[in-house]
Amino acid sequence: MPFDNIRPNLVGDRPKIHADSLIDPSAQIIGNVVIEKDVFVGPLSVIRADERGPDGKVMPIVIGEEVNIQDGVIIHSHGGTSVIIGAKSSIAHGVTIHGPCTIGEECFLAVRATVYSATLEDHVWIGMAAAVMRAKLDQFTYVPSGAIVRSKHDLGVVRLVSDSERQYMLEVRDAATQLRKDYLEARARVQEYLNAKASPKNK
Repeated sequence: MPFDNIRPNLVGDRPKIHADSLIDPSAQIIGNVVIEKDVFVGPLSVIRADERGPDGKVMPIVIGEEVNIQDGVIIHSHGGTSVIIGAKSSIAHGVTIHGPCTIGEECFLAVRATVYSATLEDHVWIGMAAAVMRAKLDQFTYVPSGAIVRSKHDLGVVRLVSDSERQYMLEVRDAATQLRKDYLEARARVQEYLNAKASPKNK
């Protein structure tokens, strides 16, 4: 039986992926996953919605429009809980997100950050190797690299996102958007070539 990187979970939920999104062939998309328009999912990422809740159902992982998920990202959730990632957020290399989690729009999770059982409002920045666990962060919160935020008592380590950081977030998202478009165009050219080669006129 051939291996399928986009496949159902044990309950039978199948991923729903918009045609304009790009999933790298090495990424694993499993179960009740909804990927909206213009999403980029990079190599070796795992988005897995397969753990059943008390009612036997699997809650969804929802990836909003224009989200950028880079190499080696892991997204999963406890049974009976979901993960929601808002539009235009960037999830950098090696990030782990474990639900229940809600991540707002235009957030930036830097390399190897961890978010566990947390809520991030819009425009939040989580620095490299930082961890946010069982906490809620307001809009434009900046968590510095290596920091650990476990409750409101740890919020003394945070500050507001600066204008230059906001600009960097936009640049990362724009670069991922262009990369997705380039890959989709290359894929279309290959398919066009294969179709032409298979045409009866070429036999």
